[in-house]
Amino acid sequence: MTEQAIGEQISGATELHLRLPATSANVGPGFDTLAIALNFYLEIDAREAEAFSIRATGRNPEVCGAIDRNLLLDVYRKTLAANNRELRPLALEVNNGIPLGMGCGSSAAVRLAGVALAAHFGRLGWNRERILTEATRLEGHPDNASACWLGGFVAGCWDGVKLRAVSLPAPSAWEALVAIPEKPLATAASRAVLPPAYNRADVVANLQRVAVLTAAFATGRGEFIAEAMRDRMHQPYRSKVCPLLPRLLPLSGSESILGVALSGAGPAVLLLVESSGAIDAIEARVRQAISGLGPVEILHCEIENHPAEMSAGALPLP
Repeated sequence: MTEQAIGEQISGATELHLRLPATSANVGPGFDTLAIALNFYLEIDAREAEAFSIRATGRNPEVCGAIDRNLLLDVYRKTLAANNRELRPLALEVNNGIPLGMGCGSSAAVRLAGVALAAHFGRLGWNRERILTEATRLEGHPDNASACWLGGFVAGCWDGVKLRAVSLPAPSAWEALVAIPEKPLATAASRAVLPPAYNRADVVANLQRVAVLTAAFATGRGEFIAEAMRDRMHQPYRSKVCPLLPRLLPLSGSESILGVALSGAGPAVLLLVESSGAIDAIEARVRQAISGLGPVEILHCEIENHPAEMSAGALPLP
């Protein structure tokens, strides 16, 4: 069945289920280019209703369950309006497992969900590629949205019109820890500390490492990850607003820790781990390294190599 046929089939059903993974973008040197999907999720069940309602569970239910100033509903409404479709109220069941404002791709997952809901209930007939392209346009860069939608380790480029993204399955043994501080950090605040321009040496260094990092994921060469995840374009500047990062970067490449990087714009930090057998010992080392920085949640994660789920009910729409 073609992508277009799948889109048409999905848009002819009354209910929609979405399951979108968290993501960790940049992965060190891949600023606005690389991301990894992780196995904690935003899950949504939606159906048409007389009025909007949301029952939210999981993380940040007071934000996810709000009718006003809700990014999911804003994207849904605006996508319908931009495509001259009638606004159809929805009853939503939202179970959110992605921390908000921590650099774990929550906004990309929500934007993808809003676009997918509009494509489905607005009978737009969009396929998965079109949904991803629209969400990327809203995000402004391709990394988080592409990894969330495609799964795996993703490299993407975006010229404002055409998205090109390639997903590579990560080696099955590799896992991750995500260290999440108590207070979130807005992406705008994290971008505000970046310089307006870079020197050529820093740009070349990052280009070299992006190439090696992509090849290392493709071939399972874990011994290259620590050097390939080094960055000179955003992490040195963001360290001042992401205090976990300078504490954890020295662990990169040591005792089963393949590499360490800021997760997205921060403040969370991603630690790529060689295998699950070392996870508990690594967590103990992480706790020791960040001692005194206040409450920190540490999530044990697998890399999600499968694409986001989008499945519809069987009944045709009237």
